[in-house]
Amino acid sequence: MGTHTRCEFFLADTMRIMHIARRALQAGAALVGISICAIGILLGLMWLDHRTATILPVPTGPSAVGRTGFAWVDATQMDKLAPRPGIPRELIIWIWYPALRTSAAPVDYLPRPWRKAVESYRGALITDFLDRDPSGVKTHSTADPELSPQQPKYPVVIMRAGASALTLEYSVLAEDLASHGYVVVGFDAPYRTQVVVFPDGRVIIRAPENDPDRFDGAELERVSNRLLDAWTADTVSVLNWLTTVNASASVGRFTGRLDLDHVGVFGHSLGGATALQFCHDDARCEAGVDLDGLALGNVVREGLHQPFMFLMSDHSSETNDSATGRIEADLKAIYDRLPPEGRLRAVIQGASHYGFSDGAVLRSLLAQRAARSLGALGVDGRRQLGITTYYLRSFLDMELKGLPQPDLDRPLPRYPEVHFSDWPLKSRLETNR
Repeated sequence: MGTHTRCEFFLADTMRIMHIARRALQAGAALVGISICAIGILLGLMWLDHRTATILPVPTGPSAVGRTGFAWVDATQMDKLAPRPGIPRELIIWIWYPALRTSAAPVDYLPRPWRKAVESYRGALITDFLDRDPSGVKTHSTADPELSPQQPKYPVVIMRAGASALTLEYSVLAEDLASHGYVVVGFDAPYRTQVVVFPDGRVIIRAPENDPDRFDGAELERVSNRLLDAWTADTVSVLNWLTTVNASASVGRFTGRLDLDHVGVFGHSLGGATALQFCHDDARCEAGVDLDGLALGNVVREGLHQPFMFLMSDHSSETNDSATGRIEADLKAIYDRLPPEGRLRAVIQGASHYGFSDGAVLRSLLAQRAARSLGALGVDGRRQLGITTYYLRSFLDMELKGLPQPDLDRPLPRYPEVHFSDWPLKSRLETNR
């Protein structure tokens, strides 16, 4: 074969390779274009979903609901998590309560200054795409109405949010309890709540060293125990403040109207650990509920004597995880030492850990569908909140109001997702049947 012919073959091969490469580049460019278009459509749909108005689940009780808030400084206690010594404990206290019905519009889900601060802290991905716009969330509470005269006094329930949530993000649970005749008190604290906005305009962001999501292993346990100590002390301060409010005319709406002989507490996640430790430390706690929370502190070793309920999501798939196994063992150690006549543990099959908060209905529908398709979510968010409100209120009705709940520890046809613990269960609930 001559040199000329070899050159022709070489040129032909080169042209063929260039043609194939050009077609591959064109196909790749088309694929990139399609991907960009698909991402744009997805973000557009998420943005539209973000802007969709959301109405929180309607409270199931007969009373209208009011909401009010207070900024309080406990000058008798220094905040151990403050950035420097000598700073007193400050709290933003939120109260939901049975109210006189009014024609007033519902209160904002998050006040405007809080919305701005939360958006700045959490970033656009969460606030603009993964969650519904809080300005479009409709509550069922009105601002500062008169306390309902239906009862002379109302039992008090203290509510503690999860470590990375605001108290107002549990409005569904608070409104439902208030509609059934409870004064529900939640609170946020600077340096440990993600972001706190004070009436004077101060915005205090959680210190990084107080963010448990930044740690794992032994360091996570150390940070969690430090936070537990602070949140438990905050809860004691709040109850002390309520005692003062009940005895004085400074907040006339609640003067003499709080039944502080019947105080309950509940919390989610780290808030559940706080509820456990608070009931261990303070005899004024009459009953408590842990919503899918772990156990920390000396309550694990020493136990409780007050009635207590554990309402959990399903962690059975995590049983081989050593951390989950330890959490389960710690909770069982507390449960086993509870009074047999006042203990309950139930698991909501398919529930999400974050579905005990308003996030169950405020998370983007697209994000929820993706979670279901991946098997990470089995129960609709509104349904999970409905199950939670039923069991939370029923247990507190039994323990704080003395109302029999004969079906509380047995499977119910309307809630087939709820399974009761295979831990030994012998309860006085049986005597109410």
